[in-house]
Amino acid sequence: MAKKGKNYLEAAKLFDRTAAYDMNEALEIVKKASKAKFDETVEVAFRLGVDPRKNDQQIRGAVVLPHGTGKTQRVLVFAKGEKAKEAEAAGADFVGDDELVTKIQQGWFEFDVVVATPDMMGTVGKLGRVLGPKGLMPNPKTGTVTFEVEKAVKEIKAGKIEYRTDKAGNIHAPIGKVSFDSVKLEENLRALVDALVKAKPAAAKGTYMKNITVSSTMGPGVKVNTLKLTAPAN
Repeated sequence: MAKKGKNYLEAAKLFDRTAAYDMNEALEIVKKASKAKFDETVEVAFRLGVDPRKNDQQIRGAVVLPHGTGKTQRVLVFAKGEKAKEAEAAGADFVGDDELVTKIQQGWFEFDVVVATPDMMGTVGKLGRVLGPKGLMPNPKTGTVTFEVEKAVKEIKAGKIEYRTDKAGNIHAPIGKVSFDSVKLEENLRALVDALVKAKPAAAKGTYMKNITVSSTMGPGVKVNTLKLTAPAN
C-alpha cells in the first residue's frame, strides 16, 4: 500500500473516517481537507449493488451537471457537410473526418470527448482499438453518436459528464472543483445521484446504492449518508 503524505494524514484527522455524513457536511469536510496548491477536483465514488458482468445490469449514461465540472472539455466532432458547420458553430474544438482519423492513428489525442454523426461511425470504427481503451469511443447511450451535434457539443461544453460501471460495479465521476461553493457541489452531486437512481436496472436486487464517498484529488474519502441522499424529496 502506498504511503500517505503528510497533508493527507493531517486532512484525515478532520473527521471520523468510519462515520457517514450528510451530503452538505461531507462536501464541507472535503473542501476543508483540501491541502494541495492547485484547485483540486471534487470526485464522487458510488458502490452499486449491480453485477456488471450481466448485460442487463450494466449502467452507462451521461448527465449535464448544473454547474459544470470546472474544466473546459475539448470536443472533437466527426461530421461532414452541414453537420460539420453546425459543430463548428456550436463551439467544437476540432471538426473533420478522414484526416482526423489519420491524425489520431498517428498518436494525436489533444481532446477530451468525441462526438460523431451516425453516418460517420463506419469511419470512426477504425479507431476502436485506440479510442475504446481510453473511454473516448462515441456511444449512443451517452449521446455522443447523434445528428443533433449542436445540442451535443453545447451540453458537453456546459458540463455534461459520462458515467459507467467498472468491473466491480463502481462508478467514479467528477462533480466540480474545491473552489466551488458548497451549494454548487451539492446540486451537481444531486443531479448525478438522480440520474443513477433513474438508471437503476430492473434486474438489480437488494440495496442499489451501497456506498457513496466524496473526496478531492489528493484528499481522503468522506462517506456520505446514502439513505438520506437517495430518499425521495417531499
